[in-house]
Amino acid sequence: MPNIRPLIAAALAEAGVALSDVDAFAATAGPGLASSLLIGSTVAKALALARSRPFFAINHLEGHLLSPFLGAGRGVEPCVALVVSGGHTLLLHCRAVGEYDLLGRTRDDAAGEAFDKTGKMLGLPYPAGPHIDRLATHGNPTAFDFPRSMLRSGDLQFSFSGLKTAVLYAVEKLPRPLDPLLPDLCARIQAAIVEVLVAKTLSAARLCKERIVAVSGGVSMNSNLRASLDAACRAQRLDLRLAAPALTTDNAAMIAHVAGLKLHTGLPSELSVDIDPNLPLDGVSPR
Repeated sequence: MPNIRPLIAAALAEAGVALSDVDAFAATAGPGLASSLLIGSTVAKALALARSRPFFAINHLEGHLLSPFLGAGRGVEPCVALVVSGGHTLLLHCRAVGEYDLLGRTRDDAAGEAFDKTGKMLGLPYPAGPHIDRLATHGNPTAFDFPRSMLRSGDLQFSFSGLKTAVLYAVEKLPRPLDPLLPDLCARIQAAIVEVLVAKTLSAARLCKERIVAVSGGVSMNSNLRASLDAACRAQRLDLRLAAPALTTDNAAMIAHVAGLKLHTGLPSELSVDIDPNLPLDGVSPR
């Protein structure tokens, strides 16, 4: 909490604006850690009240969802969106800002969670995703047989717990040290996750008859996922929109982006709105 005032001062100085120049204040209302959400929300509400400006409580997931359109200059366009991170794996049909259909989600582990948990089994540092990505570039993705869970399930749901179990059993049987086998193990783990993400995303685009595919979240920085999505979308003549690297992990810019979009609607949040660590995504209807 003591760091929030110098942080705000530094942000204003870097942007070259004064507090009086700010048109609205926003903070993440959820999902996330309650303590962090409470600090951000309380400070933003206090600033909004003190400056007589509107306040916007923003959903963390909506920030990720719309981040591929930040800076593109064309606004938010209808698309099929894959939000893939350490805590979430979601497929959504975005029809407009605030109008989303939930197409599919993971039934257990998120894709980023699968990277981290399997990486821990291999003795890799946390977060393991970037290390797996780096090692996989030198590995053989066919060296081990790991499952592509729910690849042919006929729906848009995901499951990565089976992969985690398969890696656990495989690692238990391998000779030590594991170091010489790490590139092949990482390549296979990565391929198993990426293949399912790409296949389901393209299936969603066909189902919704959308030509734009938007991808965001920390896992969207995986080089194999980006390359595989690019190749698959090119083959299907789809327009791939990837969140800029600086916007893939949790960041304030994506929250400000959504707040700016909502500012034009003239419907700010009430100052009485509370945080919610399990906040559902507004405007989402199951499909």
